Amino acid sequence: MSFDAATQSPSTDTIAEARRQVEICNACRYCEGFCDAFPAMFAERAFGDGDIVQIANLCHNCRGCYYSCQYTEPHEFALNLPQALADVRVDSWDRYGWPGGLGALFQRRGVALSTALVAGIALLFLAQAMLTPANGEGFYAVLSHTVMVAIFLPAFLFPLVVLAMGLRSYWRDVGGAPVRWVHLRRAALRAGQLKNLDGGQGQGCNFEKGDRYSQARRHAHQATFWGFLLCFASTSSGTLMHYLLGLEAPYGLLSLPKLLGVPGGLLLTLGAFGLAGLKLKADPQLGAQKAWGGEMAFVLLLGMTGLTGLILYAVSGTGAVPAMLALHLGAVLTLFLTTPYSKMAHGFYRFAALVRDAQQRQA
Repeated sequence: MSFDAATQSPSTDTIAEARRQVEICNACRYCEGFCDAFPAMFAERAFGDGDIVQIANLCHNCRGCYYSCQYTEPHEFALNLPQALADVRVDSWDRYGWPGGLGALFQRRGVALSTALVAGIALLFLAQAMLTPANGEGFYAVLSHTVMVAIFLPAFLFPLVVLAMGLRSYWRDVGGAPVRWVHLRRAALRAGQLKNLDGGQGQGCNFEKGDRYSQARRHAHQATFWGFLLCFASTSSGTLMHYLLGLEAPYGLLSLPKLLGVPGGLLLTLGAFGLAGLKLKADPQLGAQKAWGGEMAFVLLLGMTGLTGLILYAVSGTGAVPAMLALHLGAVLTLFLTTPYSKMAHGFYRFAALVRDAQQRQA
C-alpha cells in the first residue's frame, strides 16, 4: 500500500521513523495485549506507507506501551512509539484535508481558533443588525431562524464534504475493501466503549499519571463523546419539531430538545475541560509536540460550546441573551468550520481505521 506521490506525498522522515519503531515492536511483541495497533502490526511482515498510517490511526495515544517498553531511552533503539505514531497521524489528517495546509496551520497556531471565533461572533452581530426579525420568541427575537439556517447549514455541510473527500483518500491508501455490516458493528462497539483506552487488560491509560494506570482519560473521553452526541441529537430533534410538527422554539424544560441538550451540555463541558486538565499533566514528548496548541485549543472550544449553551439557557428571558447567543453561536460556528483541520477529524479517521481493522481481522 502506498500513496500517490503526486497528491499525497507523506513526510518521509515521519513515516521512516515510525516504520523503524514499528519493525522493532514487531520483532519484540511484548505489548501484544495492548491496543488494536499491536495486533495490526504483528499481522504484517513489511510495512508500506499505508500500513503505517493505518496503524497510526488505530493508536489512541494511551501511552501504556511506552512505560512498558524496555527499548526507550537511554537504550540505543530510543523507542517512543506514541510520539512516532502521533506525528504520522497528525500529518495524515493534514494531507487528507482540503485545501492542504490548513490543518498544519491550525495545529501550529492555536490562536487561529480564537481569531475564527471572534470573526464568527462579529459576523453574527452584523447579521443581527441587518436582518433582525420584526417579531419572534426566544432566540429568534435576536437572530431570525432564516439567518441561522443561512449561516449554519453551509458551515455544517462544508466540513462533511471535506471529510468525505479525505476519508475516500484514506480508504484507498490503506487498502480498504467494501464495507459490510459486521465491520461497522465491530468498529462501532470498540468506538462506543473506547476499548483502545483500557490499557489492554482494562486498567486504563498512562496518559496523565506517568507510569501509573488510570481510567480518568477514558471517562473524560466518554463524557465528551456522549455529551456531543446528546447535544447533536437535541439540535436535530428541535429541527424535526420545527419543520415536521410546526413546533417552534423556545421549548420547555420537559421537551425533547431540552431533555437531550441539558445533560448533553453538562457532559460535554465536564468532559472537555477534564481532557484539557489531563493534557496539562501529560508529558508532551509522548505526543505530536507540534500539534499540542491546536489540540488544547480544540478541547477548550468543545468545552466553551457546552458551557455557553448551558449559560444561554440559564439567562433565557434576560438582557444577557444577545451577547450569550452570539458567543455560543460563534463557538459552534468555529467548531463546525475547523472540523476537518482540528482534532475533531480524529473521530472520523479512527472510526475508519477501526472498520479497516475489522476487515483485516475477518480476513
